Amino acid sequence: MLIFLCCQGLFFFCLEVQTLIMEVFEGIDPIPRSLKNPVLTIGNFDGVHRGHQAIFNRVKAWAAQINGESVVLTFYPHPLRVLNPNEELSFITSHQRKIELMADSSIHVAIVIPFSREFALISARDFVKNILVDRIGVKALVVGYDYRFGYGREGNIRFLRELGDQYGFGVEAVEGIELEGTMVSSTVIRHLVSEGNLRTANKLLGRSYEISGTVIHGRQRGARLLGFPTANIKAEAWQVTPKPGVYAVQVVVDGKLYGGAGNLGYNPTFNDRELSLEVHIFDFNDTIYDKPITVKFVDRLREERRFSGPEELAVQIRKDIERSRQILAEHPGF
Repeated sequence: MLIFLCCQGLFFFCLEVQTLIMEVFEGIDPIPRSLKNPVLTIGNFDGVHRGHQAIFNRVKAWAAQINGESVVLTFYPHPLRVLNPNEELSFITSHQRKIELMADSSIHVAIVIPFSREFALISARDFVKNILVDRIGVKALVVGYDYRFGYGREGNIRFLRELGDQYGFGVEAVEGIELEGTMVSSTVIRHLVSEGNLRTANKLLGRSYEISGTVIHGRQRGARLLGFPTANIKAEAWQVTPKPGVYAVQVVVDGKLYGGAGNLGYNPTFNDRELSLEVHIFDFNDTIYDKPITVKFVDRLREERRFSGPEELAVQIRKDIERSRQILAEHPGF
């Protein structure tokens, strides 16, 4: 549930998750209220993956030790969008989804700094003194092992510790997490998703990779030609696109979770040229055009390939659906 509030002329909102309400402050001039012994981490946190979760857990534990609040400071828009506006960029999570996942992590407060070219010119020392110390009142800071910050990325962990000694806050660097020989990072996850290795990507994320979009009118082939109705999803351009193929998926519609089989690709049997995402939702007959939908990619079944015609394709789709049902039956939480 979203709770919208206004304080000192600033807009902010709260996300309620179970018994915890995470406050979200947009901007820092000034922060609407004093934070109690804030233990802070800083980053973009694309994906809010297991590595980020490890940092959040340390922030929460330290905050509990000093009777303080756990705080995540992040940026919007993503700094790379501002600094490299002509570069095509793909991300794991939208800004809103990232905030939701932070709330799910039981963080007390998220501070979202509007990122601009002017903000990028702030020196590392001024960022610490003017923002972390004077405006936030940081008591402890937890960052990743390779954290850099400030104009020209001049600030590093050693510099943070020097300023921590000067201004009276502790600093801890959390080592990277490795799972099954793979280092957990947003860059690695984006690569795994684009290569179609969703099984490994999901392990690093700690959940299934998902694409959200709106159900649109397709070419009406699913039910009419093939006997399997499909939802056609218009996805946002910023989302990392998995490798074309057929996937076992879970689908969220109106807050309910369903199983399904999805095809992401160019439908070579019909000589289509545009990339499309079509999902057959199991045991589902509702009309959902123009509704928001989320597709969770559980595992990749096969490459997309050309068939001799609709009949041969329909036979393969039946096999794909059966295989997808088997995978989802083994999938935790379904």
